Amino acid sequence: MSIKSFQPPQRILMGPGPSDVSARVLAAMARPTIGHLDPAFVSMMDEMKILLKYAFKTDNELTMPVSAPGSAGMETCFVNLVEPGNKVIVCQNGVFGGRMKENVERCGGTAVMVQDDWGRAVDPQKLEDALKANPDARIVAFVHAETSTGAISDARTLVEIAHKHNCLAIVDAVTSLGGSPLKVDEWKIDAIYSGTQKCLSSTPGLSPVTFSENAMEKIKNRKTKVQSWFMDLNLVMGYWGGATKRAYHHTAPINALYGLHEALVILQEEGIESSWARHHKNHLALRAGLEAMGLTFIVPEKERLPQLNAIGIPEGVDEAAVRNILLNDYQLEIGAGLGAMAGKVWRIGLMGHASNQRNILLCLTALDDALGRVKAPIKRGVAIDAANKLFTA
Repeated sequence: MSIKSFQPPQRILMGPGPSDVSARVLAAMARPTIGHLDPAFVSMMDEMKILLKYAFKTDNELTMPVSAPGSAGMETCFVNLVEPGNKVIVCQNGVFGGRMKENVERCGGTAVMVQDDWGRAVDPQKLEDALKANPDARIVAFVHAETSTGAISDARTLVEIAHKHNCLAIVDAVTSLGGSPLKVDEWKIDAIYSGTQKCLSSTPGLSPVTFSENAMEKIKNRKTKVQSWFMDLNLVMGYWGGATKRAYHHTAPINALYGLHEALVILQEEGIESSWARHHKNHLALRAGLEAMGLTFIVPEKERLPQLNAIGIPEGVDEAAVRNILLNDYQLEIGAGLGAMAGKVWRIGLMGHASNQRNILLCLTALDDALGRVKAPIKRGVAIDAANKLFTA
């Protein structure tokens, strides 16, 4: 058997991630590989920290990309901050709050769950009540932008409540970083992680994280060893720290870091606030087109995530058949529902490089065609005009 080089199809990625990667990022990743302790690479690492601080809006010294996907960023936060016997309040309003619970328990901690309906923001009052009922809790964890449902929670308020009860706050920003307002220092977030494949529009495989001084104090004063050698920040900072001399910890994914560096340069060129505004404006245009068709969002407007749009599937429609038409005839990927939302929603991403007028109009055209083919009860031929009114407003 002779296996030949893999040639992937050219897709337009408008699902829950990964998002489209710009030619600039792909070109950066094709640059020559150098050593992970090469002075030139170390200099790029220093720039990377500055760029990530800009994206997170923080001055935290411990700001870096974990050499693994967003799930490893999650684990990095939990394994460093949670010790055996610790009680952690975990807010769950979708799939990824459940993963936080798993992390707490695997660290030997006890997870106290605060449950909200999928498709709704975390209820601050429920968190307040849980903390009053569990005065021995020392950490609160929640998802800022729940990718499984398209709901965004009020991170600032939730962190304030956590701090009022002497808890650190761990925040999942995998889908929000670069796409929705996120102000780590102003909101006093203690530990936060993200991913490179969403609104940053780099390739999957890295997880930006940042930790406050209070979080670092807790890590330095642990009574037990961090259960993961690879994710132990006391060790990793020997490599990612600010000192001139870097200690070997692991071989960093060099070319992937080139790509993230370029993606962050692109973000800096656009401006973080302009990126937030672009994602919001494009969401409004997509919303106008979808609602003109007669499709509905499952998340209330004030709790809706602009870059991840969860749309209810019309009654009687084979949702997989529609996605297959989009993929096969338009080379367009949108996402299916996840967890409790499986079979109930489509997830349409407007993330990073993929959040643009051309993609929105293509998506609306493709949905109009696909839904017409399966005889869905929609209004045809009206979505493009509705969206264009927002673009020209």
